[in-house]
Order: sequence, then C-alpha cells, then structure tokens
Amino acid sequence: MRSIFHGHRAALLSILLVLLAGTQTALAQDTADLLPVTEAYKLAADAATPGVLKLHWAIAPDYYLYRGRMKFKAGVGVTLGEPQLPDGEKHHDEYLGDVETYHHGIDAILPYAVAAGTTRLKLSVQYQGCHEVDPKICYPPHTEQLDLPLPAPLGSTNPSAGNNPLDAALARLGSRARGAPAGMDSAPLPAEQAFRLEALAHDPHQLLLRWTMPKGYYLYRDQTALKLKDAASLSLKPAWPAGTAHHDTHYGDVTVYFDQVELPVTVEGDLGDRRQLTLEASFQGCQDGGLCYPLMTRALSIDLGSGVAATSQTTAAAAPPADLGEAPLQVGLIAALLLALGGGLVLNLMPCVLPVLSIKAVSVLESGENRATARRHALFYTAGVVCSFAALGLGILALRSAGHALGWGTQLQQPLVVGALALVMLAVGLSMSGVVQFGATLGNTGASLATRSGPSGDFFTGVLAVVVASPCTAPYMGSALAYAFAAPMLSALLVFLALGIGLALPFLLIGFVPALARLLPRPGRWMETLKQVLAFPMYLTAAWLVWVLANQRGADAVGLVLVAMVLLAMTLWWFERNRSGGAVSRSLVALLALATLVPMYLLAHVPAPSRVAASEDGVVAYSPDKLAELRAAGTPVFVDMTADWCVTCKANEHTVLDTEAFRDLLKRTGAVYMKGDWTDVNPTIGAFLQQYHSPGVPLYVVFPKHGGPGKQLSTVLTSSMVEQALTEAAR
Repeated sequence: MRSIFHGHRAALLSILLVLLAGTQTALAQDTADLLPVTEAYKLAADAATPGVLKLHWAIAPDYYLYRGRMKFKAGVGVTLGEPQLPDGEKHHDEYLGDVETYHHGIDAILPYAVAAGTTRLKLSVQYQGCHEVDPKICYPPHTEQLDLPLPAPLGSTNPSAGNNPLDAALARLGSRARGAPAGMDSAPLPAEQAFRLEALAHDPHQLLLRWTMPKGYYLYRDQTALKLKDAASLSLKPAWPAGTAHHDTHYGDVTVYFDQVELPVTVEGDLGDRRQLTLEASFQGCQDGGLCYPLMTRALSIDLGSGVAATSQTTAAAAPPADLGEAPLQVGLIAALLLALGGGLVLNLMPCVLPVLSIKAVSVLESGENRATARRHALFYTAGVVCSFAALGLGILALRSAGHALGWGTQLQQPLVVGALALVMLAVGLSMSGVVQFGATLGNTGASLATRSGPSGDFFTGVLAVVVASPCTAPYMGSALAYAFAAPMLSALLVFLALGIGLALPFLLIGFVPALARLLPRPGRWMETLKQVLAFPMYLTAAWLVWVLANQRGADAVGLVLVAMVLLAMTLWWFERNRSGGAVSRSLVALLALATLVPMYLLAHVPAPSRVAASEDGVVAYSPDKLAELRAAGTPVFVDMTADWCVTCKANEHTVLDTEAFRDLLKRTGAVYMKGDWTDVNPTIGAFLQQYHSPGVPLYVVFPKHGGPGKQLSTVLTSSMVEQALTEAAR
C-alpha cells in the first residue's frame, strides 16, 4: 500500500514539474519583448548649473514610472534639498492605492550643496515603473549610482573675514576681484545689471516686485527687506513664492531665487489721497560659484494709478521688460483703430450678440423696401451702439485711472448686474412671444425701449447689443483693447468708438446700400412667427445668466433671481391683461413691480461661497506659487484664464480645450494645464492679466520648458495654434 502511494506521489510530482516547466517557458516567451529597466527608463543627469542637478527620464511607450517610488540618497560630502517633481497622472492602483504616474518623460530638479573639498557629485537615484499592456508586469525598484564632476566650487571662505555675514560677503567680493575661482568663465556683472528691480501697482493696495537676474545669479529671500518712505501709517506684507533650497557657507540652509522672481506685496493701511508711494528695497545676492555682492538698497517711486512699471534707475514711464509680454503701445493708433473696427464687425457673429441681433433683424424686415425707414433704423441703432461703447469706455478708463482693476466684461462679476440682465432678457423674450406689448407708459424700462418701434426702440436695441456683447471677445479685439487701456484718454475713446462702428456696420450698410436691402425677404404674415421663434434665444440667454449667477453666489442667489423672474412675468401679464384698467389695476402693477425689486435687493447681499482651489481631471488650479514651482521644475505650462460669463472662453473650451486631442497633446508634450477662474473678483488673477496687458478674459499663455518668457496666444483658439505653441514649449 505504501509503495502504491509513493508511486502515485512520484507520478503527480512529475506532472507538476512538466506543467511548471511549460508555464515558465510560456512566461519567458511572453516577457521576451520587455525592455531592460535602463532601456525602458533612460535616465540622464545634467550638473552644469552649480547647486542644481537636473534629471530627465525618457520613458518608452507603454511604460510608466511611479512618482511616489522615486528616492534620492546623497553620497559622501553631498547634502540634498527637496526634490522638485511635476504632478503626475492620478489614478487608483489595485496594489498601491492612490498613485501618480508619468508617461513619455519627466524632468526633475534636485537642489544640493557640497562640503568643502568635495570634487564629485555622488548620489543614488531609485525609481520603479511598470509595463501597462500585456504582459502587465512591474519591475522591482531599480537604483542607479551617479558620479558627476562638479561644475565649479559653490563658494570659498576667506580666513580674514569676520563673523559678520556682510563682512564675509565684502571679503569674498574683494577676493573675487583679485582672481576668479577655478571654473568661472565670466567676470561678475555690475550690481545694477546683475539684479534688476522693478515695481508695478496692480491697484493701490497690491504691488508686484520683480527681480530679474542673468543666468547663474541668485537672490537671497531672507536677506531682503522692504519699507515705505514717509508712510508711517502703512505696512507691507510680502507673499514670497516657493524658491530653491540652497546651502550657503555663511547663512547655512537658505532659500534663493534664480533667473527671475515675482513678489506680490499687499499695502496695509489707509492710503488716503496718496497717488504715489516710495518703496525702499534692501537685498543681497550672489553669482553662483563666484562672488556675493554687498547689501544693495534701491528706492522706487510707484504710481498707484498708471499701472506702469517703475525701476530703480528711473521713475518715469519705464517700459516693461520683454518677458512681460508685448507692450500695448507698440500697436499704433491707426493699427488699433483698424483692429477695433474688424473686431467689432466679427463681434456680430459671436453667440452673445446673436440674440439681440434677432430683434434688429425683425425691425429691418418690417421696414420692407422703404429706404427712409431702413436708414432711420440703421442710424438710430448705430447711435445706440456707438454711444454705449463711448460710455462704457469712459467708465472703464475713469475707474482704472482711480486704481480699480477693471477690464472688458468685468461688470458681469457683479451678481446684481447678472440678475438684472437676466430679467431684461426675460422681458424682451416675453414681448417677442406676444405675452406683452410695451407702450409709452413703460418707456423708462430697458426692455420696453428695446422692443418699441421707432427711433427710441432702435437706439436702445443698440444699447442692449453692447451690454450683452461685453462677455465676448472676437479676433483683433485683444490688441485694440490692450492699446485702449494704456493709451491717452482721447486715443482710447477713439478705439471704443471704432469697436462700436464695427458692431453696427452690417445694419448700417443694409440701411444705406439699396442693393443689400433688396436682398432681404419681403415682409408678410410669416414675420410674426419669426418674431415668436426668435424669442427663444432670449430665454436661453436668461438661462445662461442664471447659470453664471449660480457659479458666483450659489443656490440662494439662483432662488432669488427665479422668484424675481416669476414676479416680473406676473407684472407684465397683469399689465397687458388690464391695459385699460383703472387706478386699482395700475396700483397692482406698481405693487408687483416693487415686489420684483425685493429679491434683487436681497441678491445684492448674498455672500460669495468659499471656493476651494482643486486639481481635477488633469487641470491644476492657478496660483503664482504653483506656477513658479512648475517652471522651476522645467515643466511646460499652459495657463488658461477664464470665466463662466465669458462666452468666448466657453467656445474655446468646447472646440479645443475640452477635447481628447488636447489631453493627448498635454501627455505627449509633458505639459501641465493650469486654469484660473475670474468669474468672481480675484486680485491674483487680475494681477496676472495686468502683467500681460490683457483687458480681460480669455487669456492664454504658454510657458516653455527651459524657462524664458511666456507666449501669449490669440483670444480665439484653434487646435493647430495650441499644438504648435505646446510643441515649441516642450523642446
């Protein structure tokens, strides 16, 4: 019995061995095409910049790396700072939980410091990744040993220097003048060229300071002091962005900034009637691997209303440096007027203007072939458009000169304005649907005037067209408006008038060119049906404005404006039903109209909901610190400044930015999509818009991988335009 058992066990073991051998053979065949780990993830290191090690992984197709599995260990004499890694693609791993991964490639920055006498940069880099298609396997953690020559000493001490850091810096300055350290190829620049300082007032309480340094120079964060002269009642609160960790011979572990740093500064206190501040900045910096400069102090006179950058060399209207974007006044007046005329003409095709143009279309059709009536329609409509643009331009420019951060379309940042426009659109729609026919008794209301026949109706249709056109921007408008917001008052006003003429031009031509007027269909009974059909774009516009309001102030604001809409509809219904009624009926109409104002009053006092910046679906919420961090890490960034009330923004998102092709482009170029929401008032985003001389949203800026100025794109995007910009930025 025992022998039989042993015989069966031997046979079973033989079968298992055969099956195991077959499995191993199959597995070997399946994994034969897998790349070696160093081929799947090719690591390159660049230590050409003292104190900064740049790492790049070229990741083969169908492979990825884990962000959380990257580890760095310093060798003898080396101290590593915090690694700067870009955000990865977030997903849930069945074994590791929530992870971030990289495809195609990744650039990382690793700050470091070395002890005296160290000549080689030695460290170990560990990483782990997987193959994401069959056979799906993960490599074990892999470690590479790096042994790189140092580009130059990070600094030398002078035994004759005292313990005072400034004395030590002066001693180093003297020693550098006698002979440059080994490996330094260029002599130090004068302090004014090495550290250029500028200041700009976004509004009276928000300043922006910018230091610009040549490659290889850096600024100490903690050796910088700011104060205002002759302003004891005011104080300054700087908001430093993230910098680079650095080990300094004299100051120890410090934070420094290379190339350029932008510092937002809040002015706290009562400015009174001040229109100018004198800022005194003391700071210190070094040439990397060379000398450290003595403490520098510079004074800047900042105009709180002009929005012009001031430098320590001059307090006149100094031109911004090239990396701020194109200076708006580089566009001449004639070019700006032509751009404005073309932009106003194209504005007729934007979806925000089309609903109001439907009113004008009906009035033109009603005029038939009567040339005098057609000319009257055209002239009074043009007058309404041009006067509205003039008033809008004068108001914006006056408020901006007083220090308020306003731009194109910013009136829709006010919930009360949004709610009032929604009511006007509803009233116009009800009139076109035949629910109410306005007459002279309600001539003071915008909806009445816009739907009345005669000159007043034509004029206020033009007014309404300008009001609803302001959330839109068209091609050519951006440069013209940027010019207007920086040009003298008269030139700026001419630009706004040219925009108005462009918007009114189609109806102006129909009124004065008989050949065009004859192309219009003859009036008839069908026009009443057309008028009722065209009411529905008005209702859709009102619905869109309520959606904007929901994003600004939440559900409470939506409830209030819906109640106001119901009360307005009831007011108009009762007015039409009792048009010939007596004093009681008129009193009820007045009472209902007053009741409509109550929820609008409450709407103006609804607080803004707290907004939590979040990164969702591959979109990173804009912040200056995050942008600086990504740029320091060598990551190309696509910045999108948008708003819910901006119709052009939504059109660009639908056609370009919310597409699978754009998401694939981001992956292919390794770029990060960063979005800023200007639906509500936001000083941080307002500062970014002013930096690029943008009169409003949308604003699209692409920042290249290896530093340098951002490239500003057109306000109307195309897929080819975005692909070209991101491809160039990733090189």
